[in-house]
Amino acid sequence: MLLAYFSALPNGKLALWCYLIWYLGMLTFNFNPSTEIWLNSLGISLVVGYALFLSTGPGTLARFQRDFWGASRLFICPFLVSSFSSLVKGKGFILLLSPHWLENLWVGSACLGFVILAKSLRLFAHKRSCPKYS
Repeated sequence: MLLAYFSALPNGKLALWCYLIWYLGMLTFNFNPSTEIWLNSLGISLVVGYALFLSTGPGTLARFQRDFWGASRLFICPFLVSSFSSLVKGKGFILLLSPHWLENLWVGSACLGFVILAKSLRLFAHKRSCPKYS
């Protein structure tokens, strides 16, 4: 089931998965257990996420339940952005790139590996669904 999901990923969601892989990789290298970072990020996530949720339509519980993952991303993204910003502050990052090239290499390789896997699954699924002509 998971392989079928990844084989059908549109490019936009593939990019979102790469963002998550980048975040998790950089989190691994730059983790800070400070409760302050995580509580502030959670607070920002709730405030900004709710504003985004309201701006995309009526803010009802039924709507949230109908499109759980779509609505959840409106809360998850601000959490990831604010926690990433706090974790890398003062560490010499330029945009999203670590000053340590090996970190960028590892995380970039993980993203590239994921894209290759997803595209290969898509190609394999396409070949299985097309009839062979002789």
